[in-house]
Amino acid sequence: MGKMDFIGKASSAAGGWGALKSVGKRLLESGAPISGARTLLKANQPDGFDCPGCAWGDPEHGSSFEFCENGVKAVAWEATEKRVPPDFFAKHTVTELRGWSDYDLELQGRLTNPMRYDRATDKYVAVSWDDAFAEIGSVLKSLPDANRAEFYTSGRASNEAAFLYQLMVRLYGTNNFPDCSNMCHEASGVGLKASVGVGKGTVLLEDFEHADAIFCIGQNPGTNHPRMLGDLRRAALRGARIVVFNPIREKGLERFTDPQDKVEMITGGSAKIATNYYQPRQGGDMAAVRGMSKVIFAADDAARAAGQPAIIDYDFINEHAVEFDAYRAAVDATSWDAILDQSGLTREQIEEAANIYMTSNAVIATWAMGITQHKHSVITIREITNFMLLRGNIGRPGAGLCPVRGHSNVQGDRTVGIDEKAPPALLDALEKELGVPMPRNRGHNTVEAISAMLDGTAETFIALGGNFLRATPDSPLIIKAFEKQRLTVNIATKLNHSHLVPGQVSYVLPCLGRTEIDRNSKGVSQIITVEDSMSMVHGSGGINTPASPELKSEIAIVAGIAEATLGNAHVNWRAMAEDYDLIRDMIERVLPGFENYNERVRVPRGFHLRNAAAEREWNTPAKKATFFTGELPAKTEHQQALGEEGIFVLQTFRSHDQYNTTIYGMDDRYRGVYGERQVVFMNPKDMEKLGAKAKQRVDVVGEYGDGIERIAENFRLVPYNIPEGSIAGYYPELNVLVPLHSYGEGSFTPTSKSVLVSVRLRIEADTEAA
Repeated sequence: MGKMDFIGKASSAAGGWGALKSVGKRLLESGAPISGARTLLKANQPDGFDCPGCAWGDPEHGSSFEFCENGVKAVAWEATEKRVPPDFFAKHTVTELRGWSDYDLELQGRLTNPMRYDRATDKYVAVSWDDAFAEIGSVLKSLPDANRAEFYTSGRASNEAAFLYQLMVRLYGTNNFPDCSNMCHEASGVGLKASVGVGKGTVLLEDFEHADAIFCIGQNPGTNHPRMLGDLRRAALRGARIVVFNPIREKGLERFTDPQDKVEMITGGSAKIATNYYQPRQGGDMAAVRGMSKVIFAADDAARAAGQPAIIDYDFINEHAVEFDAYRAAVDATSWDAILDQSGLTREQIEEAANIYMTSNAVIATWAMGITQHKHSVITIREITNFMLLRGNIGRPGAGLCPVRGHSNVQGDRTVGIDEKAPPALLDALEKELGVPMPRNRGHNTVEAISAMLDGTAETFIALGGNFLRATPDSPLIIKAFEKQRLTVNIATKLNHSHLVPGQVSYVLPCLGRTEIDRNSKGVSQIITVEDSMSMVHGSGGINTPASPELKSEIAIVAGIAEATLGNAHVNWRAMAEDYDLIRDMIERVLPGFENYNERVRVPRGFHLRNAAAEREWNTPAKKATFFTGELPAKTEHQQALGEEGIFVLQTFRSHDQYNTTIYGMDDRYRGVYGERQVVFMNPKDMEKLGAKAKQRVDVVGEYGDGIERIAENFRLVPYNIPEGSIAGYYPELNVLVPLHSYGEGSFTPTSKSVLVSVRLRIEADTEAA
């Protein structure tokens, strides 16, 4: 396919032969197709490793294959035979490498040795672990205030690594824990805690087998958590109705061919996923949900007036909820004109969706970043919760709330203490355990950490995994923030752009991957644990030989830094790194729900962390589920854009060939884009108004209005089924347009799904020469 043909035919369904072809391609690229295939057979198995991709749950009775296409990509990416030894860095300066793409950097393979940046040569050079730990500890000890250091955590860190990390950081004296939750599901935690008292989903995977209807709001399972498609497919085949609210038509929500279904694969068949697919405007989901509630109230009034059974579950509400009457008043006060204008849907569509809800006995509501990355994300999640409370769809089989997390242990990291809003109960328990005071001041989240790095009040940045530079908004500002640091440390498996903006002192420390055997100094293999989106905690043990004998586990690296910084007066760090059972024993002592941790995590599927709301125990101030009673947002970004000539609302998302900031390939076959990432998806009617053609090159210009110039240059237009006034494109390429200080109210999550921009034509039409 030539450069001119980057827009091609999209897959007719998610999965299928396209998935198998992609699997084969990624295994071949890894350089180890046979061993890679063997490795996959242990993915998400009781005696294997937890997939390093998404956080979707594992079934109670697993099949021989519990992995998806993106899981294969994640495993092949990590288990590659390619290596990045010290010789690689001797050939390339950091300045040169900064010009490489994200894809090309990670394509080089696994890091093999601890590396220290040498400013004189502009290259990374090998260093011993002891020297690295000693200098990192020396810099940390020299800071005048512990709050001048930022400690980032990626969602791939295990429970044990994250717990040890937060233990080190709090003993050091700060609660500065910017983490990936701040950029994805922070709003879910905030909203759910206010409404039901627990910041997690209330469902188990088995509930999907009993739901009569599943409302998927603002998420794209086909790309972001593909194993969910299997559960949606099974639900649809048994007659459950799948109701989708998503501005963009996504292939994985329309049809799915299960690669494990021989008949579908042979015949080219597929199962329909969405029974009803609605495309609200960007940020219009809250209005759509309130519209459904308005329909329900009207139908309930009519039913009771006619002497028929009530539609609303008043017994549940009277026993378990407060502020119901105030919510009813808020809904009554919300006009249909406001609902329709903000949602972008018709009244008939909203009534149709509400009728599905009213005629279903058990309903699950799921959502992801399409909901959480807006200014009004917290109140939208609370509105979804209101909607579910109306018919008692929380705390019973086949029903509940399901925020679908992204990275494999992002939820577990928060559970074990990675939280800038230090939970008092955790701090109390740590003080009792260690006999020393814990810092009580609120720490920095991601946005606040970047601001502190920019203004000089933070001068050290340590990252436990991830690619902070590319994951965060306002990319040029992040570069300035890194350059101001006295020390930057990145614990990683592969090279990425965060490693290429060094501070005065900079280290890249290579760690074991999830697929690799983790042995202590006595040669004994160890397991780590993770928590999925359904609050299941289970063990994970690698099966592959480590990529280099120099690699250390994340736990051993954290312990090394901690010992060099704090000594062993309160914690025997080396003992913890030698025996992860000791870490789990401490977790058991300080965190509720982890009783008999070491025993329970060694059984198939592990164990479930109790969710009080799922048992209709409400840990809110009122000790009951609490209806949100506020108004709709006065105006969403989409409404603002429609009122201004030439303004669009941009949302960033993943291609099908990436996971978070990791780019596995250059294709997005579900959207029909091949070999190209600098693209902007636009409604054909908007293209016509703009005087533009498919493939035409454009610049996308930020219109935040804060005096900072933000431009994403030289992108190409792709006509797509997206609401007028909306455009979309891939991150991290478009993160340059997301303002650092545009974030969710109450969540601080960057508003990556509602960025005001304009589009400027570069040339009249694409040509082969271009």
